[in-house]
Amino acid sequence: MAYKLISKCPVCNSKLNVIKLKCQKCSTVIENEFELSKLEYLDDEHIKFIEVFVKCRGNIKDVEKELGISYPTVRAKLDDVVSALGYTVIKKPSIGSKTIIDMLEKGDITPEEAIKMMKEE
Repeated sequence: MAYKLISKCPVCNSKLNVIKLKCQKCSTVIENEFELSKLEYLDDEHIKFIEVFVKCRGNIKDVEKELGISYPTVRAKLDDVVSALGYTVIKKPSIGSKTIIDMLEKGDITPEEAIKMMKEE
C-alpha cells in the first residue's frame, strides 16, 4: 500500500526532505537527502486549481466555467498559487473602464463582474 507523500512536518510545519528511495521491482535502496519540487509543497486546494488551470490551457473563462467562480476569484486563486510557489505577486494597476467594457462585450465577464470591477477601479 502506498501513502500520499507528505511535504510538511506535522509537528512544526517545516518543509520535509526525502531521504530514502526504493525500487519496487528490484528493492534497490538509495539514501541521500533529496529536495522536493515546489509543487510538492502546495496544499490540495492549490493542486486542484492548477490541474483545472492546465486542463483549461490557462483560459480564465474556461476555468470560471469549470469551477463555477467569477473572473476576479480565478485571478485571486491564481495569485495565491503564485505566492505559494514563493514568487512575488505583482498587482497590476486596476483595469481601465474601456478594458472592462471590452471584456463584457466579448463575454469574458458577466455584467455583475463588470460592475464589481468598475467599483474596484
